[in-house]
Parts: sequence; structure tokens; C-alpha cells
Amino acid sequence: MKFGVVIFPGSNCDQDLIKVLETYTSEPVLKLWHKDTDLQGCTHIFVPGGFSYGDYLRSGAIAKLSPIMTAVAEHASNGGFVLGICNGFQILCESGLLPGALLRNTNMKFNCKNIHLKAGNTALMATRKIGNNDVLCVPIAHGEGRFYCDEQTLADIEANGQVFFRYCDEQGNTTPESNPNGSLNNIAGICNATKNVFGMMPHPERCATDYLLNQDGRAIFNSIFNL
Repeated sequence: MKFGVVIFPGSNCDQDLIKVLETYTSEPVLKLWHKDTDLQGCTHIFVPGGFSYGDYLRSGAIAKLSPIMTAVAEHASNGGFVLGICNGFQILCESGLLPGALLRNTNMKFNCKNIHLKAGNTALMATRKIGNNDVLCVPIAHGEGRFYCDEQTLADIEANGQVFFRYCDEQGNTTPESNPNGSLNNIAGICNATKNVFGMMPHPERCATDYLLNQDGRAIFNSIFNL
């Protein structure tokens, strides 16, 4: 394995990701600047959260035009692993690497708090260390996190097992009250049809070490590392 973290002007969760990757594996971790055109042999690409290009126009709408995204798209089309978190999820949707879009939260506010998640499919390479009944406590921090797509796309995502995570309550129930942004079907994250590109709005990198007395996010990284 060789990990690459893509950094755009305005990315602010890149160092959190790098810290987690360096803490739990001994594999190389590279910083990939948005103007780069070469992934330098990285097998796993991470697109971090933040406010790429200040979230002008739409979140991720400018970042998708960065030179690095051509290389990321080629990597994904060849079956390479890609994970986008928060703004990274928005960028992957804007780039067409994931279906759907992230719209303004229904309450029209920036939501920053801990929420609960459960895996939508525990057979994915990024959920294989998570049980069907496991409930994770993971923070969110976004103003445009409401997952939306047309009816046919939603039906395909559900039928193909592409739901990465769903918002739920502490007992694992997917209720309207446990949905922090109005996402369709309580969807907190999805993957592509070939299940190698992943996106999620919550921040597992912020709860993968013991700094904030919560390591629930580590289960996702353990799945990716297959530890």
C-alpha cells in the first residue's frame, strides 16, 4: 500500500488524515498537491474535507477542474481505491466519480456535532471490520451535506448495495430525527457501482485517535487497512 492525500487550496482536514494514516500503518503517506498530474504510485487516494477554493460557486465545483482530478479519475477507472470525506465527497460527486449531489442542509445551517452511523453494506472494503449491528459515533461539520439524486439513481444505489453509511440513532434506528441534513434514505455516504470509490459526509479521521476520547472512526480505517 501507498497512501496519497490530495490537498487543495482551502483543504483543512488533510493533516488529520495524514496523522491517522501514519499512526496506524507503516506504509508511505504522500501529500498530493492539486496541481500535480501524477499520483506517484499511490494505491489508496484520500480526498479530505475542508473548503476547497472557499466553496465558491458550489462546494467541489472548482476543485473538480484541478489537474490532480484527471489522475484520480483514471486511478478510479482502473479499480483503484478512492475515499472522499465531507468536501472530498462533494468533489467526487461534482467530478462524476460518484452519483448524486450534496445540497444545502434542510435547516439551512452549518451543522457541527456528533451523530450516529451504521454501515449500509458491511461487505465493502471500507466497512468489512464493522458489524451489522455496530453503531458508530462520528462528527459532522457541513452546510451542504444533504445527499440527493433522482429516483432511478436512488433505486440503483439501494439495489446494488452502494450505501456506505446511513444516519441513525444511538440504537441503530434510521429515523427522520436521526437525519441531520435531510439526506434521502438517511444516506451519509455511498460508493460507486464497482465499489472502489467511496464518499461520506461524517469525519472518521476526527475520531480515529484518542485525542477526543472517541475512536469509533478507526473501524473504517481498520477496514481499509484490513487490520
